[in-house]
Amino acid sequence: MDYKALDSITVIDIEALGIDSEVAKQLHGSLGEIICSYGNGTPETWHHISKEVLSPDLPFSFHQMMYYGCYKNFGPDPPAWIPEPENALFTNVGKLLEKRGKEFMGSSYSDPLSSFSSFQEFSVSNPEVYWRTVLDEMNITFSKPPNCILQINDSPESKISSPGGQWLPRAVFNPAKDCLSLNENRSLDDVAIIWRDEGCDDLPLKRLTLRELRSEVWLVAHALNSIGFEKGTAIAIDMPMNVNAVVIYLAIVLAGHVVVSIADSFAAREISTRLDISKAKAIFTQDLIIRGDKSIPLYSRVVDAQAPLAIVIPTNSTGFSMKLRDGDISWHAFLDEVKDLKGVEFDAVEQSAESFTNILFSSGTTGEPKAIPWTLVTPLKAAADAWCHMDIHKGDVVAWPTNLGWMMGPWLVYASLLNKASMALYNGSPLSSGFVKFIQDAKTTMLGVIPSIVRSWKSTNCTSGYDWSSIRCFASTGEASSVDEYLWLMGRACYKPIIEYCGGTEIGGGFVTGSMLQAQALAAFSTPAMGCSLFILGDDGSPIPQNMPGIGELVLGPYMFGASSSLLNADHYDIYFKGMPIWNGMLMRRHGDLFERSLRGFYRAHGRADDTMNLGGIKVSSVEIERICNTVDNSILETAAIGVPPQGGGPERLVIAVVFKNPSETSLDLDQLKQSFNSAIQKNLNPLFRVHRVVPYPSLPRTATNKVMRRILRQQLTLEHKTKL
Repeated sequence: MDYKALDSITVIDIEALGIDSEVAKQLHGSLGEIICSYGNGTPETWHHISKEVLSPDLPFSFHQMMYYGCYKNFGPDPPAWIPEPENALFTNVGKLLEKRGKEFMGSSYSDPLSSFSSFQEFSVSNPEVYWRTVLDEMNITFSKPPNCILQINDSPESKISSPGGQWLPRAVFNPAKDCLSLNENRSLDDVAIIWRDEGCDDLPLKRLTLRELRSEVWLVAHALNSIGFEKGTAIAIDMPMNVNAVVIYLAIVLAGHVVVSIADSFAAREISTRLDISKAKAIFTQDLIIRGDKSIPLYSRVVDAQAPLAIVIPTNSTGFSMKLRDGDISWHAFLDEVKDLKGVEFDAVEQSAESFTNILFSSGTTGEPKAIPWTLVTPLKAAADAWCHMDIHKGDVVAWPTNLGWMMGPWLVYASLLNKASMALYNGSPLSSGFVKFIQDAKTTMLGVIPSIVRSWKSTNCTSGYDWSSIRCFASTGEASSVDEYLWLMGRACYKPIIEYCGGTEIGGGFVTGSMLQAQALAAFSTPAMGCSLFILGDDGSPIPQNMPGIGELVLGPYMFGASSSLLNADHYDIYFKGMPIWNGMLMRRHGDLFERSLRGFYRAHGRADDTMNLGGIKVSSVEIERICNTVDNSILETAAIGVPPQGGGPERLVIAVVFKNPSETSLDLDQLKQSFNSAIQKNLNPLFRVHRVVPYPSLPRTATNKVMRRILRQQLTLEHKTKL
C-alpha cells in the first residue's frame, strides 16, 4: 500500500479507517503539532507520535498510516524506537558506564548512549575486564575463583582441541546455587516464580518466594541423592515448563548432575534418540499434558521410547490415569523418601567450569540431532545477555513461553533467577486470551516471543482490552520476524522496544541482538552481543569491512564466553572450525546463517546458508523431514524439504518438492498428499511442523557428486512466489 506523507493526511483519511469524527479531529490536531515541532518525517517525529498519539485501542491501520507516513522518504531501517537519555542512565549498562565508563574507555567515553558501540568493542578486546565486571555485577560466586577469564594456548594441538580457548580455568562453582542465593539485593521473601494454570484465568496468581523455591529445590536434590546417582549422571526432563519442571531442573544442577533437555512435543522415537545419545539414567515426566479440554498423553510416549527409570508427576490431584510401568516411581513416592529432610539445606555440588550441566539438542544435517553440552560457564552467558541486552534486574517479571527442551527454557531460568528477577510461567497455550491476561495480571516487564505467536495474537486480536503497559521491552528469537507484525506488537505496549535476539543452542545465548541503549529498527539487530565478534564473508571469502554494508555468510570470532567446545556425537572442530578462514590470526567459527549489514549499521537475517531450515523457531534439517516424506506414498521417488520465506518477511514456510516414480503421474491429489505429509511429520517428528505447499518436479537439481541443490530449489520457489503476487 502506498501511504501518504504525514502532512498530506487529512481528517477524512483518518475517519476512513473507522475512527469517530471527533476523535479523528483530535488525532489530526495532535499530529499537526508534532509535525510543526519535529518535522514531517524524522525519528523524533515518530517517537512523539508513538508516545502521544497512538494507543492500543486505535485501529492498527491508523498505526500503519502514522509509521509508514512518517518514514515514507526515510529509506531502509527506520527506527521504531529510540532510547531516551534520562531512562538510559537507569539501565544496567547505563549505570555501569556512568560509574566506570572513563575507566574502561578513557577520554573517548562520552555517555551511555553514544558510547555503547565502543563498550561492545571493549567487551571483545578486553574480556578479562569485561567479564569480571559483569560477573561481579550479577553477584556470581566461586568456591574457587578462576585463574583468569580466558586462557588461550597457541600450541598447534590446542588450536584443534580448543580453538575457542578455555573460559574461567580452575574455577569451581555451581550456577544453581547462585540462582537460590541471598545477598544485599535479595531476600527470602522476594518472589521467584509467578504462575497460573490455564482454565484458572480469573483466579489470583500463584507465587513462589525465594524461601519456598529453595526448600522445594533442596528436597528434590535430597531425593536424587537417595536414589544413589553418581555425580555427573545424565537425568532427562520431558514435561511442560511449569513450576515443577523449574524446581527439578535446578535440583539436578544443584546436585551436580546433568540435565538432558527433551521437548514435551516430541514423538517416542525422538525421545528415544535423545535418551540414547545422552545415556540418561532417569527421566522426569508427567502422565498427561492438559491443554483446554484436551488431555495429551506424555508418559505413554516416554514408555514407548523405552526410557530408563521414570519419575512421573500426576497432572490431576486425584492421581494417575494409567498404571505406571514396573520400576517407575510416582512424584509423591519419590519425595516421600526424604520427607524428613524438608527445609534442610542441600550442600551444592560445586564443580570445575568445564563440567557439563545440561545436554541440549540441535538438528544437524545428517538426520541425527547434535548433542550439545552446556558447561557451567554457559548459564552465565545466558544471564549476562539478559543483564546487558534486555536489562533484566531485580523487580522485573520475565515471561517467555518456551520449554526446557529448547535452549530458551534454561535461558529463562538463568536470565531471571541469576539477575534476581521473577520468572512468569503460564501453564497453558500462549496463543490464548488466558495467556494475554496472565501477562497483564503478572505485570510482566519483559515478554519474550517468537513471530508465529505474535502472528496468532494479531490475527485473533486476543490482546484487545488487556493492559500491557507494565512491559518495558519485548525480546524475540527463533525465526525471522516481519515489520508489520512487530509494529503491531509494539503498539500493544505503548511502543516499547523489541530486542531481536539471534544465537544458538551451541552458544547458550546470542551473537547478534539489540540494546536498550540503541535505536531499534523493526525485524533488525542493532549490535553484536557483548563479548562477541561477528563477520560477514564477501564473495572472496574474506570479511567485509565492519563499517561497510553487504550480505554473505556470517561467521563468528572464536572466543565466545560460554559457547560449546565439544559435542557428544560429532566432531566439534570439524563442524564449527574445519575449513574456516583465519582472520587477524584467529580461526573463524562457522555458524551458517546468511546475514546482511545495512547502510545504517543494522543486521538482518536471511535464513540458513546450509540445508537446515527454521520452522516455528525450531531448527530442523531437510534430511529429517525428507526421511519421513519419502515413505508416505509408494508413488514417490524422492522429496526435498525447503524453507521458503514469505513475501514481506517472516518465518520460513515448509515446501515439499516431490518427484514421482512415474514422471507423468497426474492422478495423485497434491492436497491429499500435503495432508499425508503433515500427518506423518507431525506424528514422527514434531506436531508443530506444517507443510505449506507441495510442488511436483520431474527431477531435483543435483551437484556433480549427486547432492541435492536445495538452495537452487529455494531460489526458484521464492522467485515463483514473488512472481505470482
